[in-house]
Amino acid sequence: MAKEQLQVLNALDVAKTQWYHFTAIVITGMGFFTDAYDLFCISLVTKLLGRIYYHHESDGKPGTLPPNISAAVNGVAFCGTLAGQLFFGWLGDKMGRKKVYGMTLMLMVLTPVASGLSFGKSPESVMATLCFFRFWLGFGIGGDYPLSATIMSEYANKKTRGAFIAAVFAMQGFGILTGGVVAIIVSLAFKTRFPAPAYEVDPLGSTVPAADYVWRIILMFGAVPAAMTYYWHMKMPETARYTALVAKNAKQAAADMSKVLEVELQVEQEKVEKLSQDQGNSFGLFSRQFLRRHGLHLLGTTSTWFLLDIAFYSQNLFQKDIFSAIGWIPSAKTMNSLEEVFRIARAQTLIALCSTVPGYWFTVALIDKIGRFPIQLMGFFFMTVFMFALAIPYNHWTHPDNRIGFVIMYSLTFFFANFGPNATTFVVPAEIFPARLRSTCHGISGASGKAGAIIGAFGFLYLSQSKDPTESDKGYPPGIGVRNALIILGCICSLGFLFTFLVPESKGKSLEEISQENEEDGGAAPGYDSTRTVPV
Repeated sequence: MAKEQLQVLNALDVAKTQWYHFTAIVITGMGFFTDAYDLFCISLVTKLLGRIYYHHESDGKPGTLPPNISAAVNGVAFCGTLAGQLFFGWLGDKMGRKKVYGMTLMLMVLTPVASGLSFGKSPESVMATLCFFRFWLGFGIGGDYPLSATIMSEYANKKTRGAFIAAVFAMQGFGILTGGVVAIIVSLAFKTRFPAPAYEVDPLGSTVPAADYVWRIILMFGAVPAAMTYYWHMKMPETARYTALVAKNAKQAAADMSKVLEVELQVEQEKVEKLSQDQGNSFGLFSRQFLRRHGLHLLGTTSTWFLLDIAFYSQNLFQKDIFSAIGWIPSAKTMNSLEEVFRIARAQTLIALCSTVPGYWFTVALIDKIGRFPIQLMGFFFMTVFMFALAIPYNHWTHPDNRIGFVIMYSLTFFFANFGPNATTFVVPAEIFPARLRSTCHGISGASGKAGAIIGAFGFLYLSQSKDPTESDKGYPPGIGVRNALIILGCICSLGFLFTFLVPESKGKSLEEISQENEEDGGAAPGYDSTRTVPV
């Protein structure tokens, strides 16, 4: 039997869209904007790092990072993110969303600056220092995932909650876009100030000493949005759901939300104490009751995020084919180091503008109309279709006349990732778990996703190498080839489609109704089935 909702929480659920909603989107969204900038900007400068620190004249071509160094530089932030999601997700349920989110922002201010100041006497020591600071950068970014989603879900009304959380996630697209723009501006400025010949004309002269400042400036810029966000974040009150349901302070919750909503709210301390005494609302993460109520939900959110990120982060396997097909990036020998940074940044910016950003905002526009479950199911379905459509006739797509078709198929794959599971896997874990475990469960789900990202970005980089040892990239062992790698990715997307049926639909319901926090004796509200996915 359902209990009466706390007035302060009901006021949030039924509130019309107001200025404070947009303030919350901007504050939490800017944190996510910073996450995306910091995670993806490294891919813009790895070729420059290879030219600066690993050039050998005997190779006859520009220097590149050795496979193990490249994997470490690109992947260490993902490892930090995985750890940060678990740690800060748990801490957010213990200490409060606001306080812990402030900690993550401070890490996101300090570590990009430290990354840009990486030092050492040898190339290896510079890379080791860079990896050390990027791990801790990733650790801070990891905390931002569960806290941004949880703060936004607990501030939003139930009618447009999905769009608000998805809008926070959509800031990732603008972060990637800004990374490309900053790299374009910095590389163009240095290219103009320090002109240099192409590598094939003068191998040593093609990388000017000032190029060492370029990658440092690009990495350090990530501290700027995080610093700007910190001030505004400190002015936000703690979420009412944490204050009332976890901290059990009805007076503070009512006072905070009275200011935010600009209405008078009753202090319902007796009702809060009654809720806290209910054994049905005090079970822990590792209890039998959690397993019965939410075990399948957690399996659904972790598995779908894990499978999605394997496919999503494997996209770097095909970017070199796409960039060369369209002529965005010519042979490295024909460019100097700063020209190469400029071309890579321009290509990433165009892809973000044409494919990545639109997909996110389609989700924002439609998630509260269509629902989370149909969008996620549709996204996995089309990702599966396009992965197999790329894989089965792969030799057809490699023909020069058919490369544009390959680009279109590739773009559609990741459009439906963003207008699909890439957004919904972030939204749903912030809605379906109890307030005292919400941040923890989102952190577990996100950490599972980052484990998939590590497999997608690096496992498939090795796996997709040619079967012919003479055609593999330098330093890599033979693999199973791109075609077979794509077939495996298609199978992974189809598994994501199946595991989506474990995730409940949360459209139009209050957080307490979804998580069953308002139920007597642990029972469900009449007519509510917590395992149902398709809304009726």
